[in-house]
Amino acid sequence: MKKFFMFLAVSGLMIVSAQFAAAQENDGAAPAATDTTVEAVEATPVTSEPATLAEMTAAQPEIPIHQQLKTRFIEGGAGFMATILACFVLGLALCIERILYLSLSKTNTKKLLSKVEEALNNGGIEAAKDVCRNTRGPVASIFYQGLLRADQGLEVVEKTVVSYGSVQMSLMEKGLSWIQLFITIAPSLGFLGTVVGMIQAFDAIQAAGDISPNVVAGGMKVALITTVGGLIVAVILQLFYNYILSRIDSLSIEMEDASISLIDILVKNQK
Repeated sequence: MKKFFMFLAVSGLMIVSAQFAAAQENDGAAPAATDTTVEAVEATPVTSEPATLAEMTAAQPEIPIHQQLKTRFIEGGAGFMATILACFVLGLALCIERILYLSLSKTNTKKLLSKVEEALNNGGIEAAKDVCRNTRGPVASIFYQGLLRADQGLEVVEKTVVSYGSVQMSLMEKGLSWIQLFITIAPSLGFLGTVVGMIQAFDAIQAAGDISPNVVAGGMKVALITTVGGLIVAVILQLFYNYILSRIDSLSIEMEDASISLIDILVKNQK
C-alpha cells in the first residue's frame, strides 16, 4: 500500500513538473514570437513608395520621336550628321524617282501584243507603229524600233530589238550607281565620325587629367551616334535599292518575252 502511494506521489510530481516545464517554455516562446512579428512588420516593404515612384514616372511627359531625333542629331555633331542626312535625302530622292519611272514603264504586254497583231492584220506596219507610238513603256519602244526596220528582214528586226533592249535596260538602271554610292558612303561617314569622336574623347580625358566616367561616356556616345546614323541610312537605302533591282529584273524578263512574241507575230504576218 505504501508502495502504491509512493508511486502515485512520484507520478503526480512528475506530471506537475512536466506541466511547469511546459509553462516555462510557453513563456519563453511568447517574446520570441513577438519579436518575430515585429521583425516581420519591419521587414514588410512600404507599398506607398512604389506607388509614389509610379506616379512620378507617369507624371513625366513622354518626349516625341522627332524631338529625340533632333537631340541625337545635335549630339552626333552637325558636320557629320548633316552629311549623312544629305546622303539619305539624295539617295531617297533617287530611289523614289526610279520607283516612279519603273511604275510608269509597266505595260500590259499581252494587251499590247494583241493590239499590234490586230493592227498588222488590218492596217499593216504603219498601223502597228501608231499603236506602239501611242503606248508608253520600254516594251512599246522596242516594238516601235523593230517595226521601223520590218522591211529589212527578220534578222535585222531581231538585232534591232536586242540592241534597243540594251538601251532600255540602261535607261532603267540610270541613277542606280549613285544610290549604291550613297549606300556605301553613309556608313563610312558614320565610322569616320566615330573615329573623330573618339579622338575628341581622348583629348577631353587628357585635358581633364583623369579618366572620368562622365567624360568617357559622353565622348563614346557622341562617337557612336554617327555610326548608328550612317548604318540606318545605309539599311533604308539598301532596301529600296534591292526593290528597284527586282523591278528591273521583272521588266527585263517581260521585254525579252515580248520581243520573242513580236518576232513570232512578224513571221506569221509574212506568211
